[in-house]
Amino acid sequence: MNQEEVRQQIEKILNESHIGTMATIKNNKPHSRYMTFFHRDLTLFTPTDKHAEKTDELEANPYTHIIIGYEGDGFGDEFVEYQGKVTFNHSEELKKELWNDDMKLYFDGPEDPNYTLLEIQPIGIRLMNKKGNEPMELHLN
Repeated sequence: MNQEEVRQQIEKILNESHIGTMATIKNNKPHSRYMTFFHRDLTLFTPTDKHAEKTDELEANPYTHIIIGYEGDGFGDEFVEYQGKVTFNHSEELKKELWNDDMKLYFDGPEDPNYTLLEIQPIGIRLMNKKGNEPMELHLN
């Protein structure tokens, strides 16, 4: 599989899968949680509360590891391993654009002052587990 095919398959998984695990560091140990992700040109975005534990963890160490795309069928499922660096994106326009009604469980609306976005720039992305094939690394530069 060439690099363009790897990128297309990664983008397909990111388009179809929105729930993944995101790891941060808490007390010098990994800490994972499920998150909802959106992407633009391989940059991931996920909504969070400004006062959530993960915001403190990411301020102390802005690096994360994300797994997204696993369908639960077992060996042979394709998924993406994503390493990235997180910044906080407070863009009102982007918060409105990415808003959906499922977020009402956590926020009053896109103007909720506690609602912000984590923006994750890729450092490394691998396409994993295609029927036992070796992982395919996407070259980012």
